[in-house]
Amino acid sequence: MKIEIITPDKKLYEGNVKSAVFPGSEGSFGILNNHAAMIATLTKGNIELIEESNNKQEFQIKGGVVEVNKNNVIVLAE
Repeated sequence: MKIEIITPDKKLYEGNVKSAVFPGSEGSFGILNNHAAMIATLTKGNIELIEESNNKQEFQIKGGVVEVNKNNVIVLAE
């Protein structure tokens, strides 16, 4: 699935990943390929990505929103 992590200053990440874990307002949650469409708020914490090459990427955020729709994930983060 394709993911973009965008902050007010710059685009932190853009690429294809196998999975993503987010610090949700109601607790952390994961996203895999073909996940149902959703929108969720994020709290302070780390976004953890597993790339298709099995490399792990981690980004610290202060909060934000994530939208999942048809294997496209967009994160608007602080």
